[in-house]
Amino acid sequence: MNIAVNTRLLLKGKLEGIGWYTFETFRRITISHPEHQFFFIFDRPYDNSFIFSDNVYPIIAKPKARHPFLFYWWFEKVIPKILKKIKADIFISPDGYLSLKTDVKSLAVIHDINFMHYPKDFPFLIRKYYHHFFPRFAQRAKRIVTVSEFSRHDISKTFGIHPDKIGLSYNGANSIYKPISNQEKEEIKKNITTGNDYFLFVGALSPRKNVARLLCAFEQFRNKTQSAIKLVIVGEKMFKTHDIKNAYRQSKFKNDIIFTGRLLPEELRKFYAASLALVFVPYFEGFGIPIAEAMYCETAVITANVTSMPEVAGDAALYADPFSVDSIADAMYKMYSDPELRTSLIEKGKIQKNLFSWDKTAEDLWKNIEKVMYE
Repeated sequence: MNIAVNTRLLLKGKLEGIGWYTFETFRRITISHPEHQFFFIFDRPYDNSFIFSDNVYPIIAKPKARHPFLFYWWFEKVIPKILKKIKADIFISPDGYLSLKTDVKSLAVIHDINFMHYPKDFPFLIRKYYHHFFPRFAQRAKRIVTVSEFSRHDISKTFGIHPDKIGLSYNGANSIYKPISNQEKEEIKKNITTGNDYFLFVGALSPRKNVARLLCAFEQFRNKTQSAIKLVIVGEKMFKTHDIKNAYRQSKFKNDIIFTGRLLPEELRKFYAASLALVFVPYFEGFGIPIAEAMYCETAVITANVTSMPEVAGDAALYADPFSVDSIADAMYKMYSDPELRTSLIEKGKIQKNLFSWDKTAEDLWKNIEKVMYE
């Protein structure tokens, strides 16, 4: 069969959560299914590392779709023509965007619908686009796949979609994420924080990631402990980061807050493994890949007690209320002051992490794709 895939988020050196999902699943699926032809549709020149096998045929479809007006043009005008030209049997969109102007059977991977619950976190035009089109995409899709039971229930309830139409394909963690030696940990800390222990946050800098409250909690933690613990923030800004900037400017410990920008997995793995703990407390997540990555690195986890995060972390994390600076600061203090707690959470994480692998993710996604192709 001719399988068309929206691969516009496969960007060399710039993969975020959905980009990693696309990369890890289709790297496995295309190799495992040489009997099918996969047409990868990019919105810009692509890197050859994304052409995973001989049955992958790249297509560049301009313009670059990174603005609501261009979203509309790309998905409603350009994509239907391509699907018709290649005689596509199915269109798969790992970022959830579909075309309403094609009769080709479609599968949408909708990771979460935070934009429906926190619309003010998004720029005006993006918010309007999401609210207008995503309910329609959900209805148009032959099948939806999502990454947690929380998101499955949320999509079903919010968009009025029968749960049987929504499949589950948990995220995974790259096999590169693994522990490092104590000597390596000391070397990393020496390079990053002049030898001091540090808490770590990983994620794009957008409102729902809750970085502003994390910065305030870090200040409370430092005031309470008088320690030299640092805070390392890994990730690039997306939009509406003024709260983060304000919290940083007002912190008296700004010299102990380190922003690294985006890191490649080879380097990020070391940052995870050498940290005192991951502090990942968004107020909305469809999954939360850093939780799984930290567990693979045998790093203790503090996370939020809302949306999908308790489902992903299970009993292998210390939980905090993401809307309470005091709660986040208290969790940081408990993690810092109780080595036995850290050890216990790490041991539980070694078990919990086995629920999440990209092999399983790809297998589950393919099962859902087959349901669309052969129904």
